Amino acid sequence: MRVAVDAMGGDKAPHEIVKGAVLAAQQFQDSEILLVGDEKVIQQELESCQAIPKNITTHHASQVVSMDDPATYSIRQKTNSSITRSVELVAKGEATAVVSAGHTGAAVAAATLHLRTLKGVRRPGIAAPFPTRSGNCLIIDVGANIACKPIHLFQYGVMSTIFSKYISRVQYPRVGLLNIGEEDAKGNDLAKETFALFSNSQLTFVGNVEGREIFDGKADIVVCEGFVGNVMLKFAEGLATGLLSTIKAEAMKGFWSKLGLFLCKPAFAPLKAKMDFTEYGGAPLLGVNGVCIICHGRSDSKAIYNAIKVALQLSKNKVNDHIVAELEKANVPAASVM
Repeated sequence: MRVAVDAMGGDKAPHEIVKGAVLAAQQFQDSEILLVGDEKVIQQELESCQAIPKNITTHHASQVVSMDDPATYSIRQKTNSSITRSVELVAKGEATAVVSAGHTGAAVAAATLHLRTLKGVRRPGIAAPFPTRSGNCLIIDVGANIACKPIHLFQYGVMSTIFSKYISRVQYPRVGLLNIGEEDAKGNDLAKETFALFSNSQLTFVGNVEGREIFDGKADIVVCEGFVGNVMLKFAEGLATGLLSTIKAEAMKGFWSKLGLFLCKPAFAPLKAKMDFTEYGGAPLLGVNGVCIICHGRSDSKAIYNAIKVALQLSKNKVNDHIVAELEKANVPAASVM
């Protein structure tokens, strides 16, 4: 299997991206890592490594999509960008997966345009893991689609259920619908209509889930529209960072509090690791006809390594084939598709 890695995308590109790709190539020697971007720059980064794995190759792309570029502009005007070329390699069958820490909107647009969606899929969705008391909760969508219909949210539930079964190894994933209250009648028309679709499906639906219940582990999957999911994702990230920083700052104000912090360090270490996005690598864009992993913009080599690992798992487990088969079995009223 070949994984195309956008070497120029991300705040720490290309150094950390190339470093992570090298780590992955060393670990997964039966796969090939294809670094896409400015070949001269990539080669310089590779030469700084102690040894270049034989299963790493390069593919030249002269342009880079910046974070300030509008997604549609980047796809239409920067046709030779590293993210577009990476996705095109998957579309042409020259790679099985793409990994990028660059412009999320551009990655989604390129994947949707060049890979298209899987049979039966209306809109793709980004599924991101959230740490909970008992493990992780998959939130979908966190930014791919901000104008959702009930059928889109329902399909997110189906696709993320397949992901959880084959990648997270959760045999019967519990699906919840993000809402302002637990009662069936709560929420806007979108929430109510989606609730009805889930209730009449074969999925393990646990009903509405309030924001505070995500961290309690009420559901293994929580479905929402992309605008809400993206805001929630960034708020949670900021809250976690802020809390840890505040605890550390307060503890450093006195000797006894410093000592207490030192003694609690073994307890804080697992917590910090649980909230570290680099542990999860990236978020899969479920629903496109190929494997696409979207990483955090601040991804380092560890995150890139783990993202490539997830990309290979998705390919090996044929997750897309299972999604298509599951959607064909789903009984969705025609009115909900409109």
